[in-house]
Amino acid sequence: MSTSWTIKVIESAEEMLVVEDLQRLVWPGSEAEIVPGHLLLASVHNGGLLLGAFVEQRLVGFAYSFLGMNEISNGPKLKHHSHMLGVHPDYRSHGIGFALKRAQWQMVRRQGIERITWTYDPLMSRNAWLNITRLGAVCNTYMENYYGEMNDELNAGLPSDRFQVDWWLNSRRVNLRLSRKKRGTLDLAHFLSAETAIVNPSQAGVDGWPEPLEEPALPHSAERPNILLVEIPADLNGLKAAQPQTALRWRLSTRSILQELFRQGYLVTDFVHLPGIQQRSFYALSFGEATF
Repeated sequence: MSTSWTIKVIESAEEMLVVEDLQRLVWPGSEAEIVPGHLLLASVHNGGLLLGAFVEQRLVGFAYSFLGMNEISNGPKLKHHSHMLGVHPDYRSHGIGFALKRAQWQMVRRQGIERITWTYDPLMSRNAWLNITRLGAVCNTYMENYYGEMNDELNAGLPSDRFQVDWWLNSRRVNLRLSRKKRGTLDLAHFLSAETAIVNPSQAGVDGWPEPLEEPALPHSAERPNILLVEIPADLNGLKAAQPQTALRWRLSTRSILQELFRQGYLVTDFVHLPGIQQRSFYALSFGEATF
């Protein structure tokens, strides 16, 4: 299979129908969740942006964002909200998602806009790696059951909790991570060697699936470490299929932990994944305004 692709702006009504079809492959099971072509068309003709990744003229991925408002102290300011990023199942893990976001970063900056926001499920390890580690987004906003009940195959069965991430397009952090030069990444050993505490280390459960810690070690106001690790399931979809009640416990447990840490002033600034047979995934949270 070829993994060479081109990226271009999608603007025609005919192409919008192809994007509808790709949505059905990426998020199967609920026609109600599909963003219709006529809405995509109206959006991109009024400041929005729809980018497509094509392999031999075939659409295999897309990124869609629209204009929004960012409320700041001196009044509202324009931003983009990136609503969807989808890659055909046969073309995942080839860097297409990253390439689409990089193109989005370039084009939105040309509009004179410096911030893009988007939402994603905070328990989805693959998305966390792309959004936080690769792209350099940060997060201190947790939204409970944001979309209400969702019935597509990827989201059914759990409350639709979401992170809203901030992607500061002109920041040194983002520019370094999107540079053509390869960036070194921190792994779990780096954090543990610095004696970074894990707030909620998992326990082995039924059939080896991780169980959330019942009493996480949250910091007190008088002793807030600069960096903390919060564990999430490494394979949420596998866990949901095998142990749906355990997946729900992870949702509720991490919801409580992350909301409290955000309230205390922590910010998600990195994500680490331990590969191998016993995979584990962790958010790194920094206290204060550190965003590098």
